[in-house]
Amino acid sequence: MHPARSLILFTTLSGLGFGLMIWLGLGLPRVTGWQAFGGYLIAFALAGTGLISSVFHLGRPERALRAFTQWRSSWLSREAWLAVLALTLNGLYALTAMSGAPVAPLGWLGALAALATVGATSMIYAQIKAVPRWHHWTTPALFLSLALAGGAMIAGQGTLGLIGLAVAGVVQVLAWRGGDTRLAETGTDLGTATGLGAIGSVRAFEPPHTGGNYLTHEMIHVVGRKHAAKLRRIGAALALAVPAVVILLGLPPLAALVHLAGVLVLRWLFFAEAEHVVGLYYGKR
Repeated sequence: MHPARSLILFTTLSGLGFGLMIWLGLGLPRVTGWQAFGGYLIAFALAGTGLISSVFHLGRPERALRAFTQWRSSWLSREAWLAVLALTLNGLYALTAMSGAPVAPLGWLGALAALATVGATSMIYAQIKAVPRWHHWTTPALFLSLALAGGAMIAGQGTLGLIGLAVAGVVQVLAWRGGDTRLAETGTDLGTATGLGAIGSVRAFEPPHTGGNYLTHEMIHVVGRKHAAKLRRIGAALALAVPAVVILLGLPPLAALVHLAGVLVLRWLFFAEAEHVVGLYYGKR
């Protein structure tokens, strides 16, 4: 898949923002007054920037509101509704916290809605059967664990941040190890992609099109193995290993900044390494 900047920013920033809302809503830490204002300002800025950036990936951004109409069948639509619910509940809870009398049940509901929003975002990708690397439980697990780890670090919760990083690290390794062979394990190849496999061995003679099109621009991206391996090491170090060390030094907020840089790298790889089966038809796999 083409690693569009808008989608990388959307999934990274919104995940951190909603992750922070989860911990603030649970009272970890319990903030009131100006502390509540500052905490929720950061959370809303991250989540809002991420959500806004996603609109720019649409072919017709002015039609973004139509996404709300397809909630019965679209995870994108469900995510939009859940995001509105999460922002509303957390906004109301933030007002009570700033007044000095936080309503705990409202915060819990806001945290649950934020968690559901991150889950819905992950399902936008996990439900795509045409991308075997994504169509697996590790995709939502990775989105959720990274959001919770990043949010915990911004909230200054070092222990929770370390736990989140450990879980995210395990899930990321499993996602890479299983994802690297998942397309081959489906049995899908050029023969099944063209429907000519029953005749014999199929190979690409000429490209189906003389020029590029939407499929080749959006669904097909090839990244070299050495380049991908190098970026995996960089992303894992910045997103997981270095933040853990910084937390142990007693600086969770600083760890969150390093973590953000690492997640941007990992999220670029998430899209760049996604092998859409349409690439088989174009001889790109």
